[in-house]
Amino acid sequence: MSVVILKKSASAEDIQKAQEEYKSYIKVTVDIEKGFVAIGGEFHADSEEKLLELGATQENIWGGGINLETGEIETNAIINIRSKQNNLSADVLDSEIREKFIKTVEKYLNEYTKK
Repeated sequence: MSVVILKKSASAEDIQKAQEEYKSYIKVTVDIEKGFVAIGGEFHADSEEKLLELGATQENIWGGGINLETGEIETNAIINIRSKQNNLSADVLDSEIREKFIKTVEKYLNEYTKK
């Protein structure tokens, strides 16, 4: 399980490490307010734990991923299910939160997303 914390745009080495679990998909976990991004790991919870250690805020951490074959950004992860935030789905239901997630992913992983 290799989780990579991104402080700048992802390098080829970062992507290679993040692909250890899934070859054509990279799990992405983001603190949408602080802009912290973690990629890789077997579960989004692995990255979530690393972001919390860095000072991320639980209610601002959302998960998704990038399909490396299509470049599509997905906003689906078990960590997104939150009754307290009225998100009763694995998908990010709030359009504002979803847009912040996508914009942050594009900022750090633009080379790997669909243009």
